[in-house]
Amino acid sequence: MSALTIPIRKFDAVIVGAGGAGLRAAIQLSEAGLKTAVLSKVFPTRSHTVAAQGGVSASLGNSEEDHWHWHMYDTVKGSDWLGDQDAIEYMCRKAPEAVVELEHFGMPFDRTDEGKIYQRPFGGHMSNFGEKPVRRACAAADRTGHAMLHALYQRNVRANTQFFVEWMALDLIRNAQGQILGVIALEMETGQVVAFHAKATIIATGGAGRIYHSSTNAFINTGDGLGMAARAGIALEDMEFWQFHPTGVAGAGVLITEGVRGEGGILRNSDNERFMERYAPNAKDLASRDVVSRAMVTEINEGRGCGPHKDFVLLDITHLDPATIMKRLPGIRDISIQFAGIDPIKAPIPVVPTCHYMMGGIPTNYHGQVVNADGSVVAGFYAAGEAACASVHGANRLGTNSLLDLLVFGKASGDSVVDAVKKNGAAHQDLPADFAERTLSRLDRLNTQKGGASVDETRLAMQRTMQKHCGVFRFKDMLVEGVAKICEIEQAVHATEIGDKSQTWNTARVEALELDNLIEVAKSTMVSAEARRESRGAHVRDDAPDTPAHPNGRDDEAWLKHSLWHREGSTLSYKPVVLTPLSVETIALKTRAY
Repeated sequence: MSALTIPIRKFDAVIVGAGGAGLRAAIQLSEAGLKTAVLSKVFPTRSHTVAAQGGVSASLGNSEEDHWHWHMYDTVKGSDWLGDQDAIEYMCRKAPEAVVELEHFGMPFDRTDEGKIYQRPFGGHMSNFGEKPVRRACAAADRTGHAMLHALYQRNVRANTQFFVEWMALDLIRNAQGQILGVIALEMETGQVVAFHAKATIIATGGAGRIYHSSTNAFINTGDGLGMAARAGIALEDMEFWQFHPTGVAGAGVLITEGVRGEGGILRNSDNERFMERYAPNAKDLASRDVVSRAMVTEINEGRGCGPHKDFVLLDITHLDPATIMKRLPGIRDISIQFAGIDPIKAPIPVVPTCHYMMGGIPTNYHGQVVNADGSVVAGFYAAGEAACASVHGANRLGTNSLLDLLVFGKASGDSVVDAVKKNGAAHQDLPADFAERTLSRLDRLNTQKGGASVDETRLAMQRTMQKHCGVFRFKDMLVEGVAKICEIEQAVHATEIGDKSQTWNTARVEALELDNLIEVAKSTMVSAEARRESRGAHVRDDAPDTPAHPNGRDDEAWLKHSLWHREGSTLSYKPVVLTPLSVETIALKTRAY
């Protein structure tokens, strides 16, 4: 195959990923009359947004007084002051509008007795700048993401968005001037390679939790957009920050929503103690996720874990009215029965922290435009959702802000594309002569490699290395060793083979191509984590002790900055955190406690 034989399809815009962010962006584009292609490895309503359970945050104040400024404060505090305050203000101010708009798209939110959107408490959601918990999470039982994804997909069907289902984007097309001109993609069923030539490209490929051995993420979450961006010369931002959700089903990793604790669930150790009262006396079980995860791991490490191996704790809702569980948490009951063999109405659920969310990603501003390391905008390139780093989540995402992020910045990126395409006119930029060279060389390797490493074994080695060396707690020597191990595994990835081609399904080829993306994410994570010599949010190092000068091990003087990982040479650079909001006073640095 050569570049001359690759079919070229032209669109105004191409969106890679059909989860919440991609679908929300597509609505803006299609309803504005732009010819829009959406590529997805799975049918859109199977995208990972469907697994989101607890809710979407917005200061509607339907159950009690709330304010977007309080929401902003909680988000900045949750981020451990690494979030950009201009983007955070933009998101929190837009939140009520985004939720009401979604409701008008047909989202079946639960209702209060008065008919308003039902809101539940959630971890880190507080009123009056951290005073007491507030009900801010807008929910559709415990299937909020499922309801959202279907509402957005149906709106796209109405808008005649063109979907390419079971297509995998392989690489960005970038010209000598640095402009992004579309993507090269693979039809997974046939193996056909096609260039999607576009005036604007939006990456909305979601997270990459599959770099870890234990994850709540679906198998499709392989960081494809990040791998594509890194290979195109775009730096990846804040990749050391990964959120471990406190409550994954022990042994399975399947998510148990924070909404369980929002409805009154309690974490207990082997002594039946409600141990979060010792770690977060104010917020208790509804402290921020990184705080709860570390408390759980500490309980387990100090011998107060449950089960024969003392390797999990218990999430107890047996004290709740069974009718409440059946109404508000029906999916969670099903998950517990199926994956833990326990009916939570009768017995507590065994849970353990599990890799859940990537706070870092492709650097963007709050308009959804991708930015270079020097702050300049990458022409024709946009990103939204978990694949992007705006950065509204900083060092630790506040629960329910993920669904809000994809709504607000999915729309923002769509609006930015509409403005750019209409401003720049109808002409497509010419494709460079070598636009497919990198992609074809990767595919040729898979077609010709003999005696190389096994894709499955190499991926497993990567996942175990990440789990062991870069988990909930991080240790200096383990991180140094982890960098060396990941670099060794990277060499194996570049020599993987997929076996006898005449006996190989395209799924094997797809898995090998996904591993090319996973290793970029894993390496950027490990290198960035080893370099950041402080504890902040979800990144906690044993050699960054809690002192009066550095509360919780955080070093604002040296490390209040975003990391940027550059694939070329695997080097790091840094840029300042935006501490100036759009219209209100800066939320001043303080010790983060709940």
